[in-house]
Amino acid sequence: MKYRHLFGPVLSRRLGISLGVDLVTHKICSLNCVYCECQNTTLLTKARKEYVFCGTVCRELDHYWAHNEDPDYITFSGSGEPCLNLALGQVIAHIKKNKPCMRVAVLTNATLMSDPGVRADLALADIVVPSLDAVSQKVFNRINRPCSGIQPAEIVDGIAGFAKDFSGEIWLEIFILPGMNDTREELQLLKAAIRKIQPHRVQLNTLDRPGTVDTLTPASPDELDRVIRILDEKNVEIIARAGTRNKGTKAADPASAVLETIHRRPCTKEDLAAILVLPAEEIDLLLADLSAAGRITSRTQARGVFFFTRKE
Repeated sequence: MKYRHLFGPVLSRRLGISLGVDLVTHKICSLNCVYCECQNTTLLTKARKEYVFCGTVCRELDHYWAHNEDPDYITFSGSGEPCLNLALGQVIAHIKKNKPCMRVAVLTNATLMSDPGVRADLALADIVVPSLDAVSQKVFNRINRPCSGIQPAEIVDGIAGFAKDFSGEIWLEIFILPGMNDTREELQLLKAAIRKIQPHRVQLNTLDRPGTVDTLTPASPDELDRVIRILDEKNVEIIARAGTRNKGTKAADPASAVLETIHRRPCTKEDLAAILVLPAEEIDLLLADLSAAGRITSRTQARGVFFFTRKE
């Protein structure tokens, strides 16, 4: 069975072996972040709809469970904002009914967390990882390029309100971009927001794959250490890059697997070899064939050459 809405399992930098569930099509989101590895948002919206049908996703999950080992986590992320899909809670409930011990994580930009329906859906998860990159409206607009009407103060209130009643864990992610949100003034605002939210963890992230803006650069270890000192919270950590272990099996259709993987996340050939359990030589041949066919393109970044699906 070829999966349209599941991807991986991938080796997550924080969740181990993670099977991804993508509840929107590429790329539907309420933000158009300058650093997004999924590239530019094609539908910028706050409207909740069943962009991907619940029954379709659940059938794919049932098939996956029947033919594969269980991952460490099932993670809702992918091509855009998962909370935009009205079926989010139904799919999580299906997972919990059929795999009661399976841990579920939701990665969200937190723009909809003031919505009671979104809160009810997220309450079914074990871990919610909301993003908060800026608290001042000016910096938020510059980095996150939101849908009209979205304000960072409401995002902070939404996360904080949800956290008070949530029985799972909140891991707050802050994406650090040098020269944009690392001023002392902005970090002090983020510090106040952290104390209001009281997350279990604060995870600092920075550029690891190409974003939508070519001129962005990752924060150095020294710059991230400075951020930690200013935030001055005991639960702040830097997200380390993933290793190379894998728990998956070789894809039945490697070329399609490469395309599906890099459509959601640009990857180096080393990333693809680890994710897809394929030798480097086979990855090289697949990338050469796909490039010759005009289906993929590449961009050189500090960590290596990243491959993307070519825009239609």
